[in-house]
Amino acid sequence: MTPDISGFAHRYATAILRRGREPMPPVDFTPDWADAPRRGKYYPEATAFPLPAPAAVTADLDTALRGPGDADEPFTPELLAGMLHHSYGLLGRRLGIQANTDLAALPSYAHANWYRGTASGGGLYPCSVYWITGPGAGVSPGVYYYAHARHAMQRLLAGDVTARVNAAVGARHPATQFLVVGVKYWQNAFKYNNFSYHAVSMDVGTLVQTWRLWAGAQGRQIRPILWFDQAAVADLLGLAPDDEALFAVVPLTSAVATPDGPPVPATVRVRHADRERSRTVLGFDTLRRIHRSTAAAVDRPPVGALAGAAAHPPSGGFRVPLPAARAMEMPVSDALAGRRSSFGRFLAGRPIPAEQLAALLRATAATTVPCEIDGGDDRPLAKVYAFVNHVAGVPAGGYEYDPEGHALIRVTGDPPGEFLQRTYFLANYNLEQAAAVLVPTVRTHAVLDATGDRGYNLVNATVGAIAQTFYTAAAALRLGAGVALGFDSVSYVEELKLADTGEFPLLIMLAGDERGQLGDYRYELR
Repeated sequence: MTPDISGFAHRYATAILRRGREPMPPVDFTPDWADAPRRGKYYPEATAFPLPAPAAVTADLDTALRGPGDADEPFTPELLAGMLHHSYGLLGRRLGIQANTDLAALPSYAHANWYRGTASGGGLYPCSVYWITGPGAGVSPGVYYYAHARHAMQRLLAGDVTARVNAAVGARHPATQFLVVGVKYWQNAFKYNNFSYHAVSMDVGTLVQTWRLWAGAQGRQIRPILWFDQAAVADLLGLAPDDEALFAVVPLTSAVATPDGPPVPATVRVRHADRERSRTVLGFDTLRRIHRSTAAAVDRPPVGALAGAAAHPPSGGFRVPLPAARAMEMPVSDALAGRRSSFGRFLAGRPIPAEQLAALLRATAATTVPCEIDGGDDRPLAKVYAFVNHVAGVPAGGYEYDPEGHALIRVTGDPPGEFLQRTYFLANYNLEQAAAVLVPTVRTHAVLDATGDRGYNLVNATVGAIAQTFYTAAAALRLGAGVALGFDSVSYVEELKLADTGEFPLLIMLAGDERGQLGDYRYELR
């Protein structure tokens, strides 16, 4: 590692925390929407085959959140197709009257809002999903790209190259099929410039968490590997390292099979190239530096390294016991399809029951991103706080959530509505109208100290996973929901008294009842 990039994640994390008061350059940047990239890669010369029609997941969300336990059945092509469809496939089109700034463009087909089961910052969906498979997966071994708009696989390379992926991830139990999650930066950076890395690393977490919910309900395991040789896998996939980064490799359990073809030469690589839509592609120095710093941090920390960076135990103070969480009996596939952002639809006149808040808190606080360095007794990395505006039986104020005691611990007794709105930058939400605003925090610098720069990916994947759980749980509870990053994080540190704990508030999650009888349009593809 060169001195120029090693440790840069600490500086980037601090800049993200303070960007509400010290804007990140380029301050005067304006996206060129007419020259925006596609929301997905385009391989015009690669052959494709359609995936099987996805089946609905009948298990409810509570079952999915509990996970598969020790079960780990093989993935079949049908199950893989269902998981990809319900996570990153197009589920339908929405056009609801709301307060977001893109509303005027949505009636145009070229700017249609094709919704998916997984949330994405700005609705940009920059993640690339590659399927690398050997024998036993039900298709010819090779490298495939998931073409979400067609719900199809495009073959980029023929032959079994799983040995190279196993070497790159250092797997103790070699797999014969993998999902690889990449991020094509320009798909997000054309709008968010240097802030892009912060947003896309959360997008990786939302996608992985959708897979965990879907697969967990089907008795399958999803355990991503985050510390691997990114350069080796990127070379196999034919990627330009500064254009697209690889964030996670997910081994999938396969049926036992015997290799049935000649070995593939070690020098083989994907030759198909993505064709960019944008005429002008810009580079951003800070984005490039944080990418290079995390990609170069290839040394895997020891198992248990995260123990000292876990969330602190609950503090003392006045406690508000919560009722039992409301059951979330909606099928997982329905909850994913029902996930949406409220964008100004919240209505304060109807407080939500405390049982619904309890369900949101319980689900989000239990969400983690399991990875290869977890210790058996590790506490979660994230803690969840709640600003309560309009919840029946819960006094307004700011609270820390104690998941073991299932109670709220008061941090501030002032009604939070004015604080929430004053510290929010955008015009698409009135935070005082939300019933509650949940705030996940992570001790970011402690994680980086324990794991090195690549730990930044784990921090943000964890928070992204929490956001995906929140959205899906809100849909199952039939609540309006929204997630936002446009707030003054330093003010939240001050209001929640986090300066001494090292916790960073990384996003805010809004829930509440919605206004009725507003214009809406939905066209279902599923």
